[in-house]
Amino acid sequence: MSKSLPPISEAESRVMDVLWRKSPQSSEDIVAALQQDSNWHEKTIRTLLNRLLGKGAAAAEKDGRRYLYSPTLTREQWQSQESRNLLDRVFGGRLSPLLVHFSAHEKLSAKDVAELRKLLDAIEKKGR
Repeated sequence: MSKSLPPISEAESRVMDVLWRKSPQSSEDIVAALQQDSNWHEKTIRTLLNRLLGKGAAAAEKDGRRYLYSPTLTREQWQSQESRNLLDRVFGGRLSPLLVHFSAHEKLSAKDVAELRKLLDAIEKKGR
């Protein structure tokens, strides 16, 4: 990823999730979607939406008397940056300590282990 994306808080990421699932959407639709899953007040949701606009993570387009909101970055772009930030901040930029941590402290299912083996095999073949 060449340019740095704006930092998005956990609360803002919930607003982005609504936009990633469907866009464009009106602020009323976004408020309704978030109030189903949270006890957030409408003003809180609108504040988060405005922060995302200010950061350039979302855009608004006038549609008659209302605005329709859309994300300006993909979920994949955000996940990539968040993953990189976690690795850099917590594991010195290295993936293996993260995997060691999860294998030692989390219950990995047989499916998880099989997927990791498959991934490692693919990485190894690619490196040859």
